[in-house]
Amino acid sequence: MSTSQSQNPWNAEAITFYKRWVRRNDWLVGWHLVLGDEVMLLYKVVWMMALVRVVSAHFCISQILPECDAFTLNMDMGKGERCNECPFLGAKQPNANILIQLFILIGHLIKLLLFPYTKVNAEVELSDEETVKENIGKIKTSSKTDDEIIQREEEAVKLDGLSVAEMKELRARAEKHSFQAEVNRMMKLIINSLYKNKEIFLRELISNASDALDKIRLLSLTDPSADPENHMLHVTDTGIGMTKTDLINNLGTIARSGTSEFLSKLMDSSSSLEQQQDMIGQFGVGFYSSYLVADRVVVTSKHNDDDQYIWESDSSSFTVAKDPRGASLKRGTQVTLHLKEEAYDFLEAETLRNLVEKYSQFINFNIYMWQSKTETVEEPVEEETEKVTDEKTEDADGKVEEDKTESKTKKVEKTTWDWEKINNIKPIWMRKNDDVEMEEYNEFYKSITKDHENPLAYVHFTAEGEVTFKSLLYVPRHSPFDMFQNYGKGTDNIKLYVRRVFITDDFHDMMPKYLSFIRGIVDSDDLPLNVSRETLQQHKLLKVIKKKLVRKVLDMLKKMEPADFEDFWKEYSTNIKLGIMEDPTNRTRLAKLLRFYSSNRKDKMTSLAEYVSRMKDKQEMIYYVAGNSREEVESSPFVERLLKKGYEVLYLVEAVDEYAIQSMPEFDGKKFQNAAKEGLKIDDDEKSKEMQKQLEKEFEPLTNWLKDVALKDKIEKAFVSQRLVQSPCALVASSYGWSGNMERIMKSQAHAKSYDPTQEFYANQKKTFEINPRHPVIKELLRRVQSGETNDKTTDTALLLFETATLRSGFTLNDQVGFAERVEQILRRTIDVSLDEPVEEEPEIEEEHENKMSAEEKDETEHLEL
Repeated sequence: MSTSQSQNPWNAEAITFYKRWVRRNDWLVGWHLVLGDEVMLLYKVVWMMALVRVVSAHFCISQILPECDAFTLNMDMGKGERCNECPFLGAKQPNANILIQLFILIGHLIKLLLFPYTKVNAEVELSDEETVKENIGKIKTSSKTDDEIIQREEEAVKLDGLSVAEMKELRARAEKHSFQAEVNRMMKLIINSLYKNKEIFLRELISNASDALDKIRLLSLTDPSADPENHMLHVTDTGIGMTKTDLINNLGTIARSGTSEFLSKLMDSSSSLEQQQDMIGQFGVGFYSSYLVADRVVVTSKHNDDDQYIWESDSSSFTVAKDPRGASLKRGTQVTLHLKEEAYDFLEAETLRNLVEKYSQFINFNIYMWQSKTETVEEPVEEETEKVTDEKTEDADGKVEEDKTESKTKKVEKTTWDWEKINNIKPIWMRKNDDVEMEEYNEFYKSITKDHENPLAYVHFTAEGEVTFKSLLYVPRHSPFDMFQNYGKGTDNIKLYVRRVFITDDFHDMMPKYLSFIRGIVDSDDLPLNVSRETLQQHKLLKVIKKKLVRKVLDMLKKMEPADFEDFWKEYSTNIKLGIMEDPTNRTRLAKLLRFYSSNRKDKMTSLAEYVSRMKDKQEMIYYVAGNSREEVESSPFVERLLKKGYEVLYLVEAVDEYAIQSMPEFDGKKFQNAAKEGLKIDDDEKSKEMQKQLEKEFEPLTNWLKDVALKDKIEKAFVSQRLVQSPCALVASSYGWSGNMERIMKSQAHAKSYDPTQEFYANQKKTFEINPRHPVIKELLRRVQSGETNDKTTDTALLLFETATLRSGFTLNDQVGFAERVEQILRRTIDVSLDEPVEEEPEIEEEHENKMSAEEKDETEHLEL
C-alpha cells in the first residue's frame, strides 16, 4: 500500500535534518586535504548508512529514490510493513527501529574512534515540528579544548557569518547586474565639470587629429577653418580616418580611447617606442570637450577599409549614416562644430591663431588655417581704349606716323583665401644639444617670451629616473620690473608640455620663488595627468622635476662666463641671496654664486671662494661689515684695526646681504664674523693677550664708571676695544643682537606691526661700549675718573661720546633732543658763549600799527572795487 503526501508530515523535518547534517560536516572540506581520501571515504560511508536508516524510518524511500515506490511505514516506528524489494530494509524486518538504532550506534563508534574530538549531535526521534525546533535549541556542544582543531578550522572558513557552502549557494543563485548611468546627465557632467577652460576644446581636437596622422604617418595637417556666417568651425585632418564601427564605438562610448586601443595593438608589433610615444590620446573623453562651445557636432570620416560616414550628435544621442556625397575626404576626418552663441569669439581668426600657438604650437604636423587676405592689385580700366590719332603727316623722309593706343589701370583691394601655416616654431628641445645652433636657441627664446633681446644663458638637458623629461631653460637678460611685487605668487614662466601638447603654466611650486625669473619649457611623455589633462595627478613628481630643474639652473649659472655673470649679478643678485635664506637644501651651491665688494678689490666684486683663497695664515674667520653704502662701511670704526692688520673685509651694502650671511653657518669650513658685533678676535697670540689684560686692568676704573654712573641703563658693559685705531669709541651689538645696519632695516619695514614683541626685544637689547685706550679723549676721561673729577662736564662728555658712537655705529638715537642740546653746549664753550646767555626774543608788533595798516588796506580795497 501507499501513503499520500498529505498523510506523511515528515518531509520537511527530514529535509531539515539532512541540511543540519550537511552544515555540521562543512569542516570535511578542510580535513579532506589533511587526512587523505581513504580515511575520509570510510567516515562518509558510515555516516551515510546511518543517515539513510534514519531517513528511511521516517518516510517513504520512494520520496528520495523514485525507483523504490512500494515501501511504506506506519508512524509509530514499530509496526512498519516491509517491502520485499526494498534494498535498505530488506525482507522479514520485524522492527525497523532496532536496526536503525544499531546502525547509528555503530556509526558513532567508528566516528569517535577515527575522530575522538569531533562534536556529534543527532536527533533521531522527531515527533512534530515544535519538537524539532525545541530539540535544536537544546543541543549542547561538548566542552572546548586546545585540541579542537576542527572547530577552529570551521570558524576560519566563515565569511560574513556564512559558511563556505552557504557562500557557494549564495553566489550560485546571485543575479549579475551592470551599473547604470543616465547618459544625458553624465554628458552634462563631462561638459561642464571636467574642464576648467572652454578654449581647450581646440587643443583636444588638434591632438586627436595629430594622433590620426601619427597612425597613418602623413606629413600635413589641415586645421582649422571658420565659417562665421553659419557659425561653424571645421577641424580637418588627413589621418587614418574612422570606419562606421569606429564612429559608433569610439565616439558613442564615453571614456573609450581609440588611440589607447591602437597603441595596445602596436605593443606586439615592431613599432618603436618613440613612435608609440608620439600618440597623445589616453582617456577617450577629449572629443567631448567640443560641447563646451558647440551644441551640435558633426563628424565626417573616411577610412581606407570602409565608406565615408557621418556621425552627428547633440550630446544626448547620436546618429550614424553613410555620406551621400561619397568619399569626398578621400581619407581622414572632419569635425564640424555648430557653435553656441556665447562661443562665437572662436570664429575669429586671431583667436584661433592664439589658441593654436598656446596649446598646439609644437605638434608633430603642420597646422594650416583657412584665412582671408586683403591685397592691393592693379586692374585694367574697363573702358574703351582711347586712341590718340594724329593726323598723318609726312616728315622730311616721307614717313607716315602710326596710331598710338594708351592703356589705363587702377588699384583695387582684393580679398583672397588660402591656407596659412600657423605653427612655424619647432620643438628644438626634442633634438640633441649638438644639433641645435646658438641662433636657433636665441630665436626660440624670443618666440616663447616675446623678448627682443637674446638670453644671458640657457641649459638644454634630458632628465631620466623616476620621471623622464626634456627641458630647455633660459635666463632673461633683464629682470622683470615687477619681480618682487609678485614675489611668491605663481608665474607662467615655466610651461609644462606632455608629448608637445601644452598642459599648464599655472605653477606655484615648479620653480622656487627665488628662481621665478627663469623662463622655459618642460616636456615629458609619461607624466600622470588627470582626465582633463589640465593638471598633474601626482604632485610628488612635481617635486622630483623641481629638484632637477633647480640643480640644472644652478649648475648653468656656475658655468657662465665672468662677463655674463657680472650682468647676471646686477639683475638677479637679490634672488640668489633670498635663495640662501629660503633653500637650505641648495644653500651650499648658492653660496658659490655670491658676490660682494671687498676691501681687497676696489672696482670688482669677489666671491667667497676667492676670499678664502686669499685668507691669511691662521685666519679662522671670514670678516664682514654691513652698511648703507660702500663709503659708509669703509670708514666704519669697526674695520679700522682689521684693515690695519691686513685682513680682508667683505662689504655688505645691500639690505638683504646681512640676512643672507646670517643664514649661512659657514663656507668651506670657515665661519663668518660680523665686525660690528662682540666676539671679534684679531690677535690671538700670547703676547697680545697679555697686553690686552694689562690695558683692561689699567682702564678698569673708567669702564666701571661708564657702566655704573655716566652711562647707567644705556649700556650692558664697557670694554677696552681691540678693533679701534682712530675712533675714540664704538657701540657694539651682542652676538645674537641686531647690528646698527640690521636695526635700521627692521625699523624701516613698511609692513611691520605697530607693536612687535620680537622686534622690541632685539631693539631694546643693551650694547657694549668699547673704548680706544690710545685715544687722548679716553685717556683724559681716565685721568679725571682716577682723580675724582667726575663732575657734570665729565659726565656730559662721556654721554656725548656714547651718542656719537651710537650714530657712527649705525644705531638710532633715542634722545635726539638731549643730544642736540649737548652739542650746542659744546659749541658755546668752544666760541666762549656763556651757557646762561638766553636767546634774544622776537619783538612784538604794536597793536595800533596793526589797526592802522588794516584800515589803510581796507580803504585801498574799496577804492579798487569802485
